[in-house]
This record gives sequence, C-alpha cells and structure tokens, in this order.
Amino acid sequence: MYVRRLELVDFRSYERVSLELEPGPNVFVGPNGVGKTNLIEALGYVATLDSHRVATDAPLVRMGAAAAVIRCAVTHEGRELLVELEIVPGKANRARIGRSPARRARDVLGALRMVLFAPEDLELVRGDPAERRRYLDELLVTRQPRYAGVRADYERVVKQRNALLRTSYLARRTGGTRGGDLSTLDVWDAQLARYGAELLAGRLELVTALTPHVAKAYDAVAAGQGAAGIAYRPSFELEPVGGDRAALEAGLAAALTQSRSAEIDRGTTLVGPHRDDLTLTLGPLPAKGYASHGECWSFALALRLAAYDLLRADGIEPVLALDDVFAELDAGRRERLAELVGGAAQLLVTCAVDDDLPVALRGTRYQVERGTVTRVE
Repeated sequence: MYVRRLELVDFRSYERVSLELEPGPNVFVGPNGVGKTNLIEALGYVATLDSHRVATDAPLVRMGAAAAVIRCAVTHEGRELLVELEIVPGKANRARIGRSPARRARDVLGALRMVLFAPEDLELVRGDPAERRRYLDELLVTRQPRYAGVRADYERVVKQRNALLRTSYLARRTGGTRGGDLSTLDVWDAQLARYGAELLAGRLELVTALTPHVAKAYDAVAAGQGAAGIAYRPSFELEPVGGDRAALEAGLAAALTQSRSAEIDRGTTLVGPHRDDLTLTLGPLPAKGYASHGECWSFALALRLAAYDLLRADGIEPVLALDDVFAELDAGRRERLAELVGGAAQLLVTCAVDDDLPVALRGTRYQVERGTVTRVE
C-alpha cells in the first residue's frame, strides 16, 4: 500500500498544495515551522480520523477558512482508491470514497493503513493512561474498522451515564435529600457492560498479538539493552477469560454493581475500558518513572514498529511515517532504525537537517517552505 497523491486545501498552513508521492522513502526537508509535519498529519487524519497533535479539529483549518479538505489517492495491489475528507469545525465531517459520498466519515477507515511515529509519542511511555488507550484503540480500528463503531457506542454510553451520575451528585450537593433520578442507571449499566465487553475483548486480543512484536522491536532498536514487555491492566478484577465476550460482559456488569455506591458518591463512572491502562515494563521495572530519556524514546518507537509489524503480518503493509525522529536519536539508533524501516513499501520522513538522515533512507526528496512543497529531482 502507498499514497500516490496528496492534495490539501486550507489545511493548517496550506492554502492549496498538491504533490505526487512515490513508493519507498519520501523525505520532506525544511526548517522547523514550515509545514513538514502538516503533510504527515493530514495523512494520519485520513487513516484514523484523528490528529496526533491536537484534540479538536479547529486548528486543522487554515485561519480565515471555513473548512479544510484532504484528498489522497491510495494504491493497493494495483488498484487506486480516491479518499476525500472535508473538515468543518463544529460540524460532522464529510467524506467521499471513490468520488461517491460516504454515509459517515468513519466509513473511510481502512482505506489507508498508516503507522506514524512522532515526538509526541514519548507520552506513550511518560504520559497518562489515556495516551496508551488511544494507541491501542487506533491500532484496533486500523486492523478491524468495525471497532470504530464499538468505540463510539461505548463513549456515548459513558458520557450519558456520567451525565446521570453528575446530575445526581450536584442535586445532593445543593441540598437535595434524594439526589437526582437514577431510575435509568440499570439501563445504562447494561449498555456499558455490553459495549465495554466488546471493546475490552478487542483490546485483550490485540495486546496478546502485539506483545512479541514489542519485545522484538525494542530489542532491535536498543541493541539488546533490556527486555521490553506490555500487559493490559483493567480497572476491575478480571478473571482470565481471554476474549470470551459473554464472560467479560458479566464481569463488567458485576464490577459496575460493586462500584455503584462509590460512583454515586463521586458522580462519575469508575470502571470500564475508559479507565484501563497498558503497563509498559523494562525488565522487572515499569518504564514510566524508571526509564531514561533514551529508553523512553526506544520504547515509544518500539510500540509503533510493533504496530507496523503486526499490520504487515495481517497481510496489508501499511504506510510508515517518521516525523522528526532522527534528530532525537544517537548515531547507533539512527542506523538501526534505518535498517528496520528501509524495506517499507512507502516511508514518509520529515527532517530539518539532511545530515540527520541515514544515507540508506535518502529516496525521493521534497523541499518544504512555508506554504509550498517542491520535489527535488
């Protein structure tokens, strides 16, 4: 799989730009702040319907414009698919697939498989559990796009359930004797257990498949300096039931019953996949708080490379993007990384200085200046 053409209209710093890309390495070179990452971010948005840099869509639209458009032509096994997304802040995004309108924007998921590693990924190791949950869920949806619907349904139920609990909590705080009406809480519990079990089963199966790839990738990047491991940590006591959806649903329902009193007291949902975490370890110690800066970089990179290897094992090789990565690595890690990714079907790399890029990855080169991208022959 590779992206043959990318066109942006009013996306970030670009009023309009169109460029042809090639299989193999594509290198975007230019000073900091001229828009190199914006190109990678646009493709990442097509792949995940999310930005790795911001939480909302508004910053993606060029100042003064009402909407942004991303168009990309994706080639896979000799067939080309045109994907178009229109980003309208405050409104539902619109999508077209092969020039036909899509019913929902998330219908484009799966058209482009992409793994992106960026400096922000350091938060996968050092940051809050939400960063690691996002990593798992994006990879889960990339492998099986139907989980986008499961994730959306689960988040909707948690939001409604939290609103109910919060209303009751505030009623008590303002002098109510009984608090708000909680008569529908059982209904929301049943839905949360149902969708939560489906999402939890997908995550557990994913972590099982991902674990050996993480260990292998870290060993390769760090040259054998430590053993990396991952483990799923649920927010409630979970029996070893594997991917048994019915057992997971029953376990989550029981956990909700047990935590109800505490949830009513605090006005929020305390158990479920939205409270889970992915534990990262180096040897016997947790990576967070114990790993050095270089080890954190290596672990974050290993998580992305593991995702890339897992997707390749599924039979569709994804596009691999490395955003401003080599400047943060020492010479040894640079060369090892170049060796690991040099055979990618399509590799997108951004860098500010040519000398930071290993010679083996100097393929098709693009000079990026503010608002323009020029292919260098």
